[in-house]
Amino acid sequence: MSYSSAALELNKGSQPGPETAADEHHRAALLEHRLTVSDFVKIQRAFEPSEPTQTICMSREEFVQRMMEIVGWGTKEEYGELFDKVDVTQDGFLNWNKLTSFILLALYENDEQAKASVVPQWKDLEFLPAKHKDTIQKVIFLKCSSRYLTISKEGLLGIWGENLKLQETLPITPDATKLKHLWVTSLVSLENVKKIAVAFTSKEICFYDLLSEEFPCQYKLQGLKGTPICMDYWYDPLDANESILSFGDITGKVQAIAFTTALIALFERPASSREDEEATVIITWAELLSGYHKCCYTLQHKLHHGDWVRQVTYDASLGAIISSTTNNTNTVVLAWREKSKKHLKMTSFDIAQGIHAFDYHSRLNLIATAGIDNKVCLWNPYVVSKPVGVLWGHSASVIAVQFFVARKQLFSFSKDKVLRLWDIQHQLSIQRIACSFPKSQNFRCLFHFDEAHGRLFISFNHQLALLAMKREASKRVKSHKNAVTCVLYSSLLKQVISSDVGSTVSFWMINNGQKIKQFTSCHGSAEISTMALDANETRLLTGSTDGTVKVWDFNGYCHHNLNVGQEGAVEISQILVLKKTILVIGWGRAITVFRPQNFNQFFFQPEEWKGGIQHQDDILCAAFLPPQTLVTGSYDGEIVLWNNSTENAHYVLHPDYQKPLKSQSDTEPQKLLGAGRNCSRHPTADQAILGACSFETDIKCNNAVMRLCFLEARKNIAVTGGANLVSCGGSGYVRFWDIFKKQLLAEFLAHSGTGSIIMSTDKLNQYLTTGDLDGWLKIWNIEEYCLNSSESKITQAPTLIRSFQPHEDQISSLEMCELGGHSLIISASADCSICVTNVCGAPVWIFGQTKHWQIENCFSLPKKDTNVMESDIQEENIREIPLFPKEELCLDSTEHSPLDKKNKDESTYKARSSEVINLGIKYKGKHIHKKKSHCLYNDEAIQKSSSPFRSLSLGVLKELPEVNKPAFLLDPEKYFRKEQEEECPKVPEIPLLYETLKAVFVEKNLFPKDILDREQRAKQLCQETSSEVKIKRNKKPFSSYNPKCMEQADKGKNCLKLIHGIINF
Repeated sequence: MSYSSAALELNKGSQPGPETAADEHHRAALLEHRLTVSDFVKIQRAFEPSEPTQTICMSREEFVQRMMEIVGWGTKEEYGELFDKVDVTQDGFLNWNKLTSFILLALYENDEQAKASVVPQWKDLEFLPAKHKDTIQKVIFLKCSSRYLTISKEGLLGIWGENLKLQETLPITPDATKLKHLWVTSLVSLENVKKIAVAFTSKEICFYDLLSEEFPCQYKLQGLKGTPICMDYWYDPLDANESILSFGDITGKVQAIAFTTALIALFERPASSREDEEATVIITWAELLSGYHKCCYTLQHKLHHGDWVRQVTYDASLGAIISSTTNNTNTVVLAWREKSKKHLKMTSFDIAQGIHAFDYHSRLNLIATAGIDNKVCLWNPYVVSKPVGVLWGHSASVIAVQFFVARKQLFSFSKDKVLRLWDIQHQLSIQRIACSFPKSQNFRCLFHFDEAHGRLFISFNHQLALLAMKREASKRVKSHKNAVTCVLYSSLLKQVISSDVGSTVSFWMINNGQKIKQFTSCHGSAEISTMALDANETRLLTGSTDGTVKVWDFNGYCHHNLNVGQEGAVEISQILVLKKTILVIGWGRAITVFRPQNFNQFFFQPEEWKGGIQHQDDILCAAFLPPQTLVTGSYDGEIVLWNNSTENAHYVLHPDYQKPLKSQSDTEPQKLLGAGRNCSRHPTADQAILGACSFETDIKCNNAVMRLCFLEARKNIAVTGGANLVSCGGSGYVRFWDIFKKQLLAEFLAHSGTGSIIMSTDKLNQYLTTGDLDGWLKIWNIEEYCLNSSESKITQAPTLIRSFQPHEDQISSLEMCELGGHSLIISASADCSICVTNVCGAPVWIFGQTKHWQIENCFSLPKKDTNVMESDIQEENIREIPLFPKEELCLDSTEHSPLDKKNKDESTYKARSSEVINLGIKYKGKHIHKKKSHCLYNDEAIQKSSSPFRSLSLGVLKELPEVNKPAFLLDPEKYFRKEQEEECPKVPEIPLLYETLKAVFVEKNLFPKDILDREQRAKQLCQETSSEVKIKRNKKPFSSYNPKCMEQADKGKNCLKLIHGIINF
């Protein structure tokens, strides 16, 4: 235990938690658990001597009295009990060394008890899609290549990736004619020599080489007296030459082969086989017994007396071979190996009714047995009379046991399909799991717990079930509810876009880490494995395991659905959006291409890729370099160079070789729509070794290409040489390539012992960020790395700027972005979090945390030199001057997304006419000597050739002679001084309007005189008519009718209307 963790435990002891049990209450009440770090500092000062050579010792009374005075709390009885615990030897005194040793041991014991009491949480039971048709005999994990191997009785070998995706299935039998009568019984991995050993019912053990492309059978051990049904292999990690292969057969024999020079050769090759080294070497058991092979010797015993040996293993800490049977006599036999003599000394355990399996824990020195009598017994290897512990709880026969070594716990699995987890110290069952296992009564069960990955494999005949542990709950902030699979940065919106395995897409503000919106169930319940943005960053593409790629806007509306998997589930690893095409890769050896034409269409089907299939393994990643260079990387380490315009491959790059490729038009075309993983999963009889290249694990493990990245900021690489392509792989290596000279320039180990890594770089290609499976990030300075070509490969790593661990689980996605002149790193992980930090060492912030940040205040980052940036801008402005005809410039136009066709000018798409493409053949020879430069033409980045300027002679400019300054510079006052302003004559003021009016304004003066006269006469006539009418009314009744008067009245009314109309006019 480290001192930091010890201090933490001490601080915890000063603040005990709630009382959950009597023993916890007792421990919390102990004095040593309540002392804090400051208390121990005070106690240490009391033991400090005046001279370094002296040692201060205290008696019991002195210790109690001094502690009461120094610490200031506690009782005399408590300090007396502490003294008695420390003074185990009863010397009557103690010193500082005794006290600290006791405290550290107590803390270590508490730590171990805390680990043992932790109950793991499990994910839902999952059945893996295995292709086995018969009983699965063995599951093993290859550490060197991070792959799982499964083998079934019919001889089918399954190869699984670390992500538990089935990659290949290979038939593995020594003789195809005996397939119907031949069964595989067991499989072991010989990690130190990169081989596997397979046992058959033909009484043979075959050794296969994992490093060879043909996956040959190198050795075949024959002549065994019984059929081997179980095997085990061990090698010394300090001396890999020392190894032991042990196996048991159906006759009760336990036999072992001890190799002394395993790294040189397992067996001696006969002189007759030297001419053909690829031929299988036949080894007989009689030769091994006779000592013919000097590089190995045999060990064996027959103490099981004819019973089938169910399990065998060799443990180096005991120096013994442990074997078991189902018989009640000699049930477990320990064959102790004596190095001085080549024979074994046996001890045996008699267990009632026998056992099915066992396991040994070297640190606890315990053997756990799975009893047929429903009991799990714990045995001391040196005490054969009775077990030291019995675990009760199963109601059926126990068929498998395995220790959880780190936590000192034990798994047991019974025939009624009940899984239990036991606390070894207290011998109690702390967890019972009864999952929905198959209901079959007659089944053969295989039990394997991969402690490094927290995966429990249980096979039921030909079915393989997985029970994966959940990560321990922590107080760490989670950005998503599920594991994050991909993260992108939109420079247009200044937002971070993330996706998870729960088919959720979230949008975050980069400035403060706040979530602004979220799309759920984008692909139903299927996992979103990757995402991409189009060139304008107005469309989001999501790829899912349901075999579809969907195109979204930022309002959550799905515009298009690309049917990638042809109605099947596929593993999409990358989406590449180019000008006229969309490339989708990840689950097969072919490139899936979409060429959208009608953008009103919702569903799109894939089209045929003209270049055919050029990879030998699944394509995992791709990258594009304008104008037409496309590269794809596969699982076997090959990088294929393509011409994106013609869709033809022309070269293959590999760490071990580089070779040109023929044009696809010269070869027989291949169908691409069915060229998925199935092509490599099911080899034919003539191609039984197909996919064996997946075992090419060389010394540095496998070369799988996980990420590819072009260094586009390096403009003159074609002329000056240097690296312009970076790849990273499954072995933790980063490699730099020159695609113009087809050369590997440099490689270095970025992360050791962590498996596959991913990477990202900034736009200026100054920094390279790498992330591994343990959550570690490393930032490298590659600005001056591999700028020039060299004949020898560089193995020295670039300058490491920063190395830290922002995540608790594997890093699934990386993105570097520029914000305000600062370089930021965004990382996503399977621990459900998304982090952002900078290059120089700013704190790590998690998206979704309660406290929001301000990016300007949190990251005190050094801004880039403005003088350098201004000079770069000036250079770009100079390069904007067109030097070639328009047709030639169009040859190198940058690709843009087909989804932006509605927003683009039509002239942009006329750049690649047939005439221009034919013209490009003329300039094909010049393409290698081009250097990139940018020119604004139709909003595209143009490359221009530098060849016309090679003949120019450049020299130092001559200094100009001094020029006499003009007179206006020597005497500026004479020419530029201000003269006095002359007085201008006063302008007379204009009189006001009311002062100039001679008469009062009358509105009637605006009308002609004849109209006014007519109006006057009409008024008089109306007045006369109205007066006459009044007089007549007084004389006659109202009902009488006088036509003449009415006529005159109408005339008067018409006159009034005329007058009003004139006035309004």
